[in-house]
Amino acid sequence: MSIAGKKTKTAALFTGLALVAAACGASTSEVAEAPTTEAQPAPAAETEEVETEDVAVELGDPVNLSLTFDGLETLGDTHNYEAWVVVDGSPVTAGIFDIDEDGNAIGVDGEAAEYVSYEGATDVVISIEPEVDDDPAPAATKVLGGAIDDAGNVELTIDHPAALGTDFSEASGTFVIATPTTESTDDENSGVWFLSKPGPEASLEIPELPEGWLYEGWAVVDGTPISTGTFSSAEGADNFGDFSGDLDAPAYPGEDFIVNAPDGFDFPLDLTGATIVISVEPDTDNSPAPFALKPLVGEAPSAMGGDAGPNFPLSTNAGGITGSGSVG
Repeated sequence: MSIAGKKTKTAALFTGLALVAAACGASTSEVAEAPTTEAQPAPAAETEEVETEDVAVELGDPVNLSLTFDGLETLGDTHNYEAWVVVDGSPVTAGIFDIDEDGNAIGVDGEAAEYVSYEGATDVVISIEPEVDDDPAPAATKVLGGAIDDAGNVELTIDHPAALGTDFSEASGTFVIATPTTESTDDENSGVWFLSKPGPEASLEIPELPEGWLYEGWAVVDGTPISTGTFSSAEGADNFGDFSGDLDAPAYPGEDFIVNAPDGFDFPLDLTGATIVISVEPDTDNSPAPFALKPLVGEAPSAMGGDAGPNFPLSTNAGGITGSGSVG
């Protein structure tokens, strides 16, 4: 989710899927793992021809597709997940679903989600789509993917080339607790910035994200998250500054929580003991909470000194979302 406005969906075809034959950890108590979800196979459908963008794909016989997910979270009222199978190098829709509050995959009718594949399908990909979606192609926000093996099994991961395609296992970083946008020395525990001192200089070692995705910083205070803004690079400012003071902010991601407190928060916000999170977000997301992908997580200490304090570490949290399934 981003406090600032988000882009609308960008349509994108799978690039080079015909060549894809092969194909994320521990978190704090406030960044809980989502339960495993399972959907039942769909009943067989009639053979048909579908059109994806301007490419007509002649489908083979329909076959059952069963999928389970671990870590996917509900998308709310404005978006759905969509499963796709790749046939002759082109994506064909295999079912639309969301995750309910109990962690179950449900279809648009509120019942258990059902999916269908077709003979000759080579890959399964899961995307995030607007609820109102007239585009026949998948959105750029593809979160999981996997190749169907000779036995009809598929393992879904975020690093599949047709999905997010990103490995967060080497991600690292630090943050400081400080309020550089105010003159007061009484509110130094009310800001978090993803930079290192002395300097300052960029502190996040994070991979570049593909189209459709953004990083977002968060402080989780007493179990409630509040965003610092979204960004695509650790080398520049993020897209948000409405909570900060009147002084110039550092040209790095972060926020001072001083003015314009949203409902549920009192500013200046004391970040003592807060959980600090870097998440990966669909750029159309409007949720007030972090998405399931949280590659970096850290803790602000329970006792902090003023004047920015030391550089506090962010730990790698590379897992989060996986899936598996079978065809036939």
